[in-house]
Amino acid sequence: MSTPALVRDKVTSAQKKALGLAACTALIMGNMVGSGFYVSPASLAPYGLLAIVSWIVMGVGAVCLGLVFARLAHSYPATGGPYAYTRAAYGDFAGFLVAWGYWISIWASLPAIAVAFTGYLAQLVPALKESRPVIVMVTIGVIWLVVLINLRGVREAGLFQSITTFTKLIPFFAIATLGLLWVRPHNLAAFNPSGKPLFEASAAVAPLIMFAYLGLESATVPAGDVRDAQRTIPRATLLGISAAALLYVLGTVTVMGVIPREQLAHSSSPFADASSAMWGHWAGGLIAVGALISSLGALNGWTLLMGQVPMAAAQDGLLPIWFGRRSERGVPAIAILISASLATALLLVEASGGSGFVAFYNFIVNLATMAAVIPYAFCALAGVMLRRTDVVPTGGTRSPFKLVEIVAFAFAIWTIYGCGAEAVLYGLLLLLLGIPLYVWMRSRGAELRAPIARQAQHGGTDFAQALPTGIPAPNPR
Repeated sequence: MSTPALVRDKVTSAQKKALGLAACTALIMGNMVGSGFYVSPASLAPYGLLAIVSWIVMGVGAVCLGLVFARLAHSYPATGGPYAYTRAAYGDFAGFLVAWGYWISIWASLPAIAVAFTGYLAQLVPALKESRPVIVMVTIGVIWLVVLINLRGVREAGLFQSITTFTKLIPFFAIATLGLLWVRPHNLAAFNPSGKPLFEASAAVAPLIMFAYLGLESATVPAGDVRDAQRTIPRATLLGISAAALLYVLGTVTVMGVIPREQLAHSSSPFADASSAMWGHWAGGLIAVGALISSLGALNGWTLLMGQVPMAAAQDGLLPIWFGRRSERGVPAIAILISASLATALLLVEASGGSGFVAFYNFIVNLATMAAVIPYAFCALAGVMLRRTDVVPTGGTRSPFKLVEIVAFAFAIWTIYGCGAEAVLYGLLLLLLGIPLYVWMRSRGAELRAPIARQAQHGGTDFAQALPTGIPAPNPR
């Protein structure tokens, strides 16, 4: 092939990569800075100053997980993110369980995000509070609106993510900085007013905060659509987590410092309420608009991911092949539609129970967090497993991330413990329900590629050929 042809092929290939540094950073922050942050002050209000300390501690754990994912993404930029890393390190069945659990966590998160959207919309349209059926229909409608956007293509979803992310952050950074001038120290004086022992209170706070940090691995999932993935994904991951953590801590201090704890615990739009108290009703409306944009961005980001994860697993033969089929616009439409349908069903089931706003939110948060953190626990030590089989090159030196990996694993286990018995029970049942599907796939003779680690041990297989579908070889550096 001539040199001009090679150059043309490289340009064409680059053009097909729809996501750059800005879009990946926006994807991470858009997925993280959403309902988990905007509603969390109400859920955390009973815990006082302990909640703020927990934001900082959990932020350190999130950064450790981010470093783990950044290292894996640099050496192994694989479409599927946590699923791809787990399958490479532990084998097909572990990869299937993680893909299944991670997928559950994504579609289970959609109702919580959509409910937060409706809660802030009610701040602008108070009449919504008077009709529960209307609230349910609006919540379902916003889920499917974002689904339609994603069905148009990855590029359109990435553009929408960038617009919603950078638009929404301006008013909330204003609250997190300027709002500190309105903080009343006596509102933050109580360290742990919940009445629970410190250990139990800290554990209860963990999943509520971790839900806001979910999405830290977002840029690793659509790696096949990322330009220069080995450099872009690690940079976007660290940038996104650091900026989000700063916003979380300062924003929570402002809201909890402005609104009395008893009032905050019953708020469905805490940031809007705090803005109204500081600057007047117009500010509350402005923040409500920002929260609406934020929720749309979070819904968009998670909708993008909930199609990518089952698609990657289907391409490797771990899920039915129709999960991996792309539409004419290049998106896994069937996977997105099935996921959105399950999210809608979960919302309808919970709505029929008549639980309150905070109770529904907390249950969904604990369930989604539990399902998401299990893949985090697998991935925390995946690098160790891959280095043992020389799949991820180390240059003969000890990895500087080993301590970080241990901290990340301990952080994941602590968060799962904090989710509580009910969420862990339901999460475990949902995970186990995937086993018959795995057995059915294997009994049908589905051709599964051998795990990378197992092929690399035998030495006779070229490394690039051992990788799952669509995954480039790791960076030799």
